[in-house]
Amino acid sequence: MRVGFAVPQSGAWATPENLRRVATRAEALGYHELWTFQRLLYPVGHQMGPTYRSVHDPLITLAHLSGVTSRIRLGVAVINAYVQPVVLAKQLATLQTLSGGRLTAGLGLGWVPEEFEATGVGMERRGRRGEEYVEVLRKAWADDVIEHHGEFYRVSPSHMDPKPEPGPPPILLGGAAEVALRRAARLADGWVSSSREDLSAIAGRVRLLKEAVAEAGRDADAFRIVVRGVTQVRAARSDRSLTGTYDDIRHDVAELAAAGVTEVFHDLNFDREFVTLDAKEAMRRAEEALEALAP
Repeated sequence: MRVGFAVPQSGAWATPENLRRVATRAEALGYHELWTFQRLLYPVGHQMGPTYRSVHDPLITLAHLSGVTSRIRLGVAVINAYVQPVVLAKQLATLQTLSGGRLTAGLGLGWVPEEFEATGVGMERRGRRGEEYVEVLRKAWADDVIEHHGEFYRVSPSHMDPKPEPGPPPILLGGAAEVALRRAARLADGWVSSSREDLSAIAGRVRLLKEAVAEAGRDADAFRIVVRGVTQVRAARSDRSLTGTYDDIRHDVAELAAAGVTEVFHDLNFDREFVTLDAKEAMRRAEEALEALAP
């Protein structure tokens, strides 16, 4: 089991200084990966909650943190297909090279209609669009001449260099429906859970993913199964996984490992109580959690 930590990205604690502090401290403590997420818009009157109200761009955040760290991996879970795939391919390739090959690219289909409208992307047939999106990304990173004539995207014969070094970043796909899990098993290097995932049922997800990977003729042992841990530190045990005392949370991490999860990252941004704290108190609690939950 590899353990990561989400950086301050939402709310008052998401200051430049705190971002750098969490990143460097996590690296020193031996965490496997730093994680970000995306929220482009918060529609007026929406009930999605305080976590999504004020969020930094995930790739620019990772680019900044790549310059103050040297070993820890850098992940986004997830970025949605709101821009043309060649644009994202260029951004991810550059970040992969500049960070020394430390990037993990988690991709999602999106779920907020206003974000689709604002970016001029159709919300229909998101699953098929997502499959073609991955296809274009991989072509951009591998082919000397990239050419694509698909249902959603067109690329005339073109060079797209430099290629990512030391190789393309691994791609994770999200999604909770069975069709999404099977899509990840066929096309991606791993699957990442959402903040709404019921972790009490994760063993079933793992079995389905491993079966689907094997059916696709791929190496199930190499397939990454990553859990976003909505980690909530409390004085007493809760019936929700990763919520309770530090001992409770460490126990839950061990149970996830036993279920076949390969990686978990603690994400305080999705604790609604936490993101409403003032910056000083939030950072105090975050540094305590960094120390207590270190791998």
